[in-house]
Amino acid sequence: MSVNVRIPTILRTYTGGQAEVPAEGATLGDVIASLEKNHPGIAARVLDDQGQLRRFVNVYVNDDDVRFEGGLATVTPDGAGVSIIPAVAGGC
Repeated sequence: MSVNVRIPTILRTYTGGQAEVPAEGATLGDVIASLEKNHPGIAARVLDDQGQLRRFVNVYVNDDDVRFEGGLATVTPDGAGVSIIPAVAGGC
């Protein structure tokens, strides 16, 4: 399945500055592996040492938060939009 992955500014150094890149995969895990193949180093910024999504990175397939869908096993239908959104902290 071919999907479009929206890349946050902080990770665009891995994609040559591209804000959106194509990736292949039937599941989110496959999509991240495809991203890593084409943009080495990006998976380490999204996955922890155990190969799970980092706590401070939110990922959506279309409008669905994968933490409530199935994590890395979340199905990524052909043409889906995948958004990687790092958590933002701060305050007064």
